Amino acid sequence: MRISAKGEYAIKAMLDLATHRGRTLVPIQEIATRQAIPQRYLEQVLLALKRAGLLTSKRGSTGGYHLTKAAVGAVLRAVEGGSAPFDSGTHGRRNGGGADLGELWSEIGEAVAGVVDRWTLGDLVARAEEKRRAARPMYHI
Repeated sequence: MRISAKGEYAIKAMLDLATHRGRTLVPIQEIATRQAIPQRYLEQVLLALKRAGLLTSKRGSTGGYHLTKAAVGAVLRAVEGGSAPFDSGTHGRRNGGGADLGELWSEIGEAVAGVVDRWTLGDLVARAEEKRRAARPMYHI
């Protein structure tokens, strides 16, 4: 499974928004800086996510973005469209070697879709926080 740079940036940006969910709006400059994503490219990614209904935004000096939905599969579908890495519709069309692999690709796509649809950004944020807590020393000074 391959995720494009656009897909990876979308998930990183949405995770950033999920991590800072207590704030009303998060400025794009902050997301770009924290996630090391070029701001001009991030604007395109966030626009696609907004069109898909996964974000809301406000323009201006006090503006920014706010997360509305948090499924990883929805994020990937919003930016990858029909070329999402788990979309079985694009696989199995190449017939080589005499074998029709459409059923195999379809089943693999369904399995991957099941995983990305089950995971939420909140799950990823919680796991990252657990790892941070586990990495802290257990002794007190």
